[in-house]
Amino acid sequence: MDYRRTYRAAAVSFADLVSRLPADRWDQPGLGDWSLRDLVGHTVSSALRQVPRVLAAPGGEVSIGSPQHYWTFARAAPAEMYAAATAASSADARETGKWLGDAAAARVSELAGQATAALAAAGDDDVVATPAGGMRVRDWVPTRTFELVVHGLDVAAAAGVPFELALDAVTESLTQAAQVAVAAGDGPLVLRALTGRSRLPEHFSVV
Repeated sequence: MDYRRTYRAAAVSFADLVSRLPADRWDQPGLGDWSLRDLVGHTVSSALRQVPRVLAAPGGEVSIGSPQHYWTFARAAPAEMYAAATAASSADARETGKWLGDAAAARVSELAGQATAALAAAGDDDVVATPAGGMRVRDWVPTRTFELVVHGLDVAAAAGVPFELALDAVTESLTQAAQVAVAAGDGPLVLRALTGRSRLPEHFSVV
């Protein structure tokens, strides 16, 4: 599976989704405490706007060796660090949502173009500085595709609009979620749930 193609496909699909969001839904509930605008802002910030910046930042040595270990690193963070990161993420989501304003569709499309152009210029094994530490481009970018796919589905559900995704992007993200579950020790639990043997605990999440 080509991680560049899946990222590009997910970015294009997300930009199209944003262009179709009803004007009267932006300040309605999105996800948790976030409004739909906050949710779009978070996705834009984490999966599009930061991509050119991270890809341009040399990361030295590799400290996170796979997409799944990026997410398990976050899960293993001390409670106070996790709380601070969550608060910062929420503040950034709201600020980015405000910045999108009434020109959200145009701005998201522009950011998607900038992100995919930056990816086209990066090497697979270039090591970049991510919030979790040094990662190879080919390992970090799938985590951004995951953000676009998962939060794109969140946005579509909150807005009540359809969201068409490339099958490869869905496959890559679903595979990544399964790999995170295995890395976190939840593989058998998730496998039994996916095969109808049991139910997942309430509020269970691999990330």
